[in-house]
Amino acid sequence: MELSTVLFLVLVLLGYLWWKVTRPKSFPPGPLALPIVGNLLQLDFSNFLKSLKEFSKVYGPVYSIFMGSTPVVFVRGLTAMKDVLVVRGLEFADRPQNKTSREFFHDKGLVMAPYGRAWKEHRRFTLSTLRDFGVGKNSMEEKIANESVYLIQEFKKNQDILYDPHYIVDNAVSNIICYLVFGRRYKYDDNTFRTILNIVHEQMTLMTSFWGQLYTALEFIKYLPLPHRKLFSNIKTIYAFLGNVLEEHKRSRIVGEPRDYIDCYLEELEQEKKESNNKQTFGNQNLFSCLVDLFVAGTETTSASLKWALLYMMAFPDIQEKCRNEIDKVRGDRERLDYGDRVSMPYTQAVLQEVQRFTTIVPLGVAHSTQKSVELNGFTIPKGTFIMTDLSSLHSDETCWKYPHEFNPENFLNDDGELLKAESFLPFSAGPRSCLGENLARMEIFLFFTAFLTHFEFHCSDPTSPPDLTPVFGITHVPKRFKMRLVSRC
Repeated sequence: MELSTVLFLVLVLLGYLWWKVTRPKSFPPGPLALPIVGNLLQLDFSNFLKSLKEFSKVYGPVYSIFMGSTPVVFVRGLTAMKDVLVVRGLEFADRPQNKTSREFFHDKGLVMAPYGRAWKEHRRFTLSTLRDFGVGKNSMEEKIANESVYLIQEFKKNQDILYDPHYIVDNAVSNIICYLVFGRRYKYDDNTFRTILNIVHEQMTLMTSFWGQLYTALEFIKYLPLPHRKLFSNIKTIYAFLGNVLEEHKRSRIVGEPRDYIDCYLEELEQEKKESNNKQTFGNQNLFSCLVDLFVAGTETTSASLKWALLYMMAFPDIQEKCRNEIDKVRGDRERLDYGDRVSMPYTQAVLQEVQRFTTIVPLGVAHSTQKSVELNGFTIPKGTFIMTDLSSLHSDETCWKYPHEFNPENFLNDDGELLKAESFLPFSAGPRSCLGENLARMEIFLFFTAFLTHFEFHCSDPTSPPDLTPVFGITHVPKRFKMRLVSRC
């Protein structure tokens, strides 16, 4: 091949690669992107949110960056966020579909499935089934209270040592969703289950790490011996665990006597098959994807909230004491609080909401995508565009909060000590794709937290040094591993 031909082909390739990272006319602005890697090298993956904030200072509340050759629109601030999530929520209700999402999520389930009939039927079925098994009812409250007894007993075994509560809190929280979905709980000394929970944590961090994002941007590196390979071994282990749970259910179930979500889904699947229509939406792959979504989402975010709550109680012992006094006053001589007691406990509710505001457990929510070409803030966003809602920007907005950059329950209280409803507080997102487990999570956080403070005082491992409140960034914002000193109140 002549040299001139080679040079021509190289120029054509370079031109194509530059074109791939060129923003269309009227598209949200953003930093200049490089071919192939886009803006990945301009992001600080140890402090990802800071990078996004700096971009926003330059380009405004709606801007774009390239993750590889894929343009991603980031939305910050209350006005634009309400427009995307609520006012025109259906226009932005899709999920981005690419090779990575199909490989990990199969475009099915409850979280990453595209918006449409199948997703809507699964969300409706899941909400209905979870209610049937007690979510939002006294029976669910009893289940959480019973699990808190195991948790408190485990804490008491370790009250004379510096204790890391990481795994036990994870296990206790996960047992609630496991009860609903699998019909069982796992003992705290179950090493297999401990391994699965640790892998879930690792996966949530890896997916947003530099190597995880590099794989998303450059799918051709899939088989190279690089750190992103851990993503595949982790998901294989999680899938194997849930696959065994599902197969055991299929062998042991009694038709007409559903024990849990899996049994109810299998009955729904059989009923749909009997109807012999061509619009079947239930199936084994969708069931499995729902199991993955419910197990991971039902464990990770709630356990992170509780661990942050423990850390902040140690960091602010005066706030811990005020919560405890309110708990004792409302509880009286009863063994425990009821979920309904929260209406008489504005300070404790304010503290829990402040934990969620200040840490923003899921800082970027879950990715959205446009169902059609839309206008946003004067920009044109084509159908199928990847949209990220920066929920952390709401929770630190200086125009919305009295103390935006400090941990202070007064952010949720008026001058009379009454609980405020804050429009900029969206820990579970909003709109048609909001978290379906919000009610369960709120109940768990309140009941577990109040049980903690009923039975213990929580102190830093080193009284002369405050705890490290630096988060580990991932799909979820989780605290670093920590140890605490427990003092029994009983």
